[in-house]
Amino acid sequence: MPKNKSHKGLLKRVKITGRGKVKWRRAGASHLNSHQEGKKGRDLRQPRLAKGADIGRIRKMLHRKLTGSDNR
Repeated sequence: MPKNKSHKGLLKRVKITGRGKVKWRRAGASHLNSHQEGKKGRDLRQPRLAKGADIGRIRKMLHRKLTGSDNR
């Protein structure tokens, strides 16, 4: 039986932590930010952890065990 391939597009956008959580960055923080409020810019800088509802889909795309996150 052949090996399963991970979704390469997803692998480029997320990072799997040592405990199996999925870190990703918010869109809209790279350029054209002068019109945004400072609070929004600071919020976009913080990495996010995938919630439990998304973990099922990400697990199927990456073919590995993952852990959900309850915090923001």
